[in-house]
Amino acid sequence: MTADRRASWLKGVLDLLVLASLTQGENYGYEIAKSLADSGLGQIKGGTLYPVLNRLEEAGLVAAEFRVTERGPGRRYYRLTDQGRQTLAEQGGLWLAFDQSVRSVLEQGGVT
Repeated sequence: MTADRRASWLKGVLDLLVLASLTQGENYGYEIAKSLADSGLGQIKGGTLYPVLNRLEEAGLVAAEFRVTERGPGRRYYRLTDQGRQTLAEQGGLWLAFDQSVRSVLEQGGVT
């Protein structure tokens, strides 16, 4: 098992990370990806991010609004809905409990 597994791990938690990134206010895809990259998660390409945003919108967890800009193409801005905040709180708590369980097992295995 020498392959880097971070991409697989990220895939399992990206929805939650996108929701969390929107708690500071609305944003558009490129800035969401940049924010996550700046957090140490690496580059998240549009082909990965936009399907997540679409899925979250369809589920009612984010709302989107297209805005025309004076320069360049228009952008879709995303904001967290009340349902999205509730889901983030619930699923975030479950993720933190899962993370603690993983840490515990790894520490027992000598990983520090």
